[in-house]
Amino acid sequence: MKFGLKRLLFLVAGCLAPLALAQAANPVVVTSKIDTEGSVLGQLILQRLEAGGVEVENRLQLGGTSIVRQALLAGEVDIYPEYTGNGAFFFDMTDSDVWHDAGDALKTVREKDAENGIVWLTPADANNTWAISVRQDLAEPEALDTLEDLAEYLGRGGRFKLAASAEFVESPQALPAFQKAYGFELGDDHLLVLSGGNTAATMRAAAQGVNGVNAAMTYGTDGGLGVLGLKVLEDTLGVQPVYQPTPVVRKSVLSAHPEIENLLAPLFEALDRETLQTLNGEVAVLGRDPREVAAAFLSRIEE
Repeated sequence: MKFGLKRLLFLVAGCLAPLALAQAANPVVVTSKIDTEGSVLGQLILQRLEAGGVEVENRLQLGGTSIVRQALLAGEVDIYPEYTGNGAFFFDMTDSDVWHDAGDALKTVREKDAENGIVWLTPADANNTWAISVRQDLAEPEALDTLEDLAEYLGRGGRFKLAASAEFVESPQALPAFQKAYGFELGDDHLLVLSGGNTAATMRAAAQGVNGVNAAMTYGTDGGLGVLGLKVLEDTLGVQPVYQPTPVVRKSVLSAHPEIENLLAPLFEALDRETLQTLNGEVAVLGRDPREVAAAFLSRIEE
């Protein structure tokens, strides 16, 4: 019986070996989402793997989240940067509190996606989620570092006007959630609600002081923040879900190329919020090619 089991295992291993060799012989298909941060992170992954001796195929900026996710699950692409907080939508868990803690969010997506043959690697220490950012010339003299500082500032009658979208102002998960958690309330005189209201428009309104605006609805790693002189206020109570950028890879590909994990871990460990803001800003604001931005950053961290 023991001999029979050993022989069976040997035969199974013999069948799997050609599959593993075939997978290793194929280039690793790297993709990303179509936005600025997707282009930067995608180039970083692509160039890092290529420099590490992994043959790659460039299919960057494939589309939005649903398109890229489905391509990964279908085996049409092999690796791309995703956000831990999107697990709330992937696994129909939007009401769960796990997404408000970085460690819990990562643990959850790793466990859930393991069933799909997907592996989440080392995340960046950054959170690309909804935020309130203020002008540096307000933050510095008033010592505004956190949303708790903002609540105190507003409580003593500080001048404040926020440029935001209607969605941010009205969605229970956005401004109302911040107000409830931190104990402040913004009236109509504290708000400039922009039609459409993407973060490029809200940041520009704050930077230019349009109608007295000195704060903006932003995302944590928006490229324009540093260039436009805006500072993200820390969400110390974890009101917003955590969206850490993380490489996600098909398990079969990682098995064929185990070096991928070690190649990407130090790269993503080097990507904190301010670093991503800077890299995104070089592309979105200064108009540099994402390939050049990624190459320059990789050369700096490899020195």
